[in-house]
Amino acid sequence: MEDKMTTFDDITNTLWKAAGTFRGVIDAANYKDFILSMLFIKYLDDMYKEYIRNLEVRYGDNLVRIERAKKNLPFTLNDNERFDYLYENRYNSKIGEMINTALQGIQDNNTELKGVFRSINFNSESMLGNPQQKNTRLRTLLEDFKPLCLEPSKIEIKPNKDPADIIGDAYEYMIGEFASEAGKKAGSFFTPSMISELMARIVKPRINDTIYDPTCGSASLLIRTARQAENLDSVAIYGQEMNGSSWSMARMNLFIHDIHVDTGNIAWGDTLSNPQHLDSDGNLKQFDIIVANMPFSQDKWAEGFNPGGQQEGENADDRKFKMTANLDKYHRFDWGVPPASKGDWAFLLHMIYSLRNNGRIAAVVPHGVLFRGASEGMIRKTVVEKNLLDAVIGLPANLFYGTSIPACIMVLKKNRNINDVLFIDASGKDENGNLRYKKDKNKNILEMKNVEDIIKAYEERKDIEHFAHVATFDEIKENDFNLNIPRYVDTFEEVDEAYKKAVENGATSVLEPELEPWGQRTCYIADPEGNLIEIGSWNKPYEEKDLEGGKGYGF
Repeated sequence: MEDKMTTFDDITNTLWKAAGTFRGVIDAANYKDFILSMLFIKYLDDMYKEYIRNLEVRYGDNLVRIERAKKNLPFTLNDNERFDYLYENRYNSKIGEMINTALQGIQDNNTELKGVFRSINFNSESMLGNPQQKNTRLRTLLEDFKPLCLEPSKIEIKPNKDPADIIGDAYEYMIGEFASEAGKKAGSFFTPSMISELMARIVKPRINDTIYDPTCGSASLLIRTARQAENLDSVAIYGQEMNGSSWSMARMNLFIHDIHVDTGNIAWGDTLSNPQHLDSDGNLKQFDIIVANMPFSQDKWAEGFNPGGQQEGENADDRKFKMTANLDKYHRFDWGVPPASKGDWAFLLHMIYSLRNNGRIAAVVPHGVLFRGASEGMIRKTVVEKNLLDAVIGLPANLFYGTSIPACIMVLKKNRNINDVLFIDASGKDENGNLRYKKDKNKNILEMKNVEDIIKAYEERKDIEHFAHVATFDEIKENDFNLNIPRYVDTFEEVDEAYKKAVENGATSVLEPELEPWGQRTCYIADPEGNLIEIGSWNKPYEEKDLEGGKGYGF
């Protein structure tokens, strides 16, 4: 009887079964670490098992040659680091310690995996319960994974896929599912797959490109972008992540996808105050492509520039740290220092200063980036005047894990040969009255056909009623460098509907929809964070003929 092949569903079903072992005990944002780490251990053991079997077939009983060949394998495992060894000892009262020892050995003996498990502790009573509860859960976890075979030759593959793709896709699928369960804690480690697909196709990796994500989370966006290259081996991948758990996940995700990078390429630390990717002169390393789903409006983003806790002010009660441009030795904030409570432009400026000539950026940002004033307005004006902004793509609300607010993708490029900005509103309906996204229970999702529509509009770069508008520099200047999408893409008939839905979903009404003298339908709401958001139908500067009676308003 032919051995059963392992399918994508077999892997995900095992992961769901393992999730059941922890669900209700600890948060999904935390138990994902135990489950995905155990999958990684099982993957390493099964792959190593097949490596050794192939060597035995090749060299027969020649143990000397087998041992010599073992040294050239992609990684090594000692007996006490193997999944099967841990499974055989699953009733041992010190099984948590044994798993930790195995993880430490894997890290110590394999340079590419150095530090990959530094944020996971299988012996944690605070996470896993008292010794009896902990041991029971770990034994059950090992039993959940035991039947799963991840030997490459036993993986059922699909056309144009290899075993690493199947296992990697299952790993990434579960990251997304855990993100869904984790709620507000999820946005820091996962970008929905179709958003990643859209961004990857916008930046179009080429041979020998370097690809960088300054807030890389689980590396799903990096992987999707790299896969767009004609030859995966022809691009170099870099990233930085501040959260230790997400950094570990990124390292495992890349390894499982058979994407091998130097240990330092995926760095751990605060990208803003302590960027890890520097050139030989100590300046910011520059990249051909930068993609990012950065933390939305990160509060206290500049605290890392104040390690000593220095404060300013005459009175003790008034003293506080004030970020200034001169505190950044890389000069990223010479165009303006973003407000302390909103780090969006801090990350965007980091990306701009990390971009090579002819490079391109695709970054997910909250809409406030488009219109907030003060220092953010000054930065935005400079970015437009320097002809760095290529496109703004508005996305439907409720796409991302951890937040329901709508977001957009900003596309920036250096050395552009055109001087306009493309605005796309993908949050409404198409010419047939169909939504440009799919409603799925309590989330909205982009489907591939929606991605294709956006990509087509981006590449053709022409006006499409209610969907896309190519704005000249003068248009943007007349709008005082406000990039709010409704100022450029006419969504008149949807203003009332958008306002109603926003209020129903928790937004605060500031000004109900009304018709302005120049013909715009507009209203204002405040999101749960207190940001003022305009919803309007304005797609071009007003003209005399747009005014009621053509006169009398003093414009």
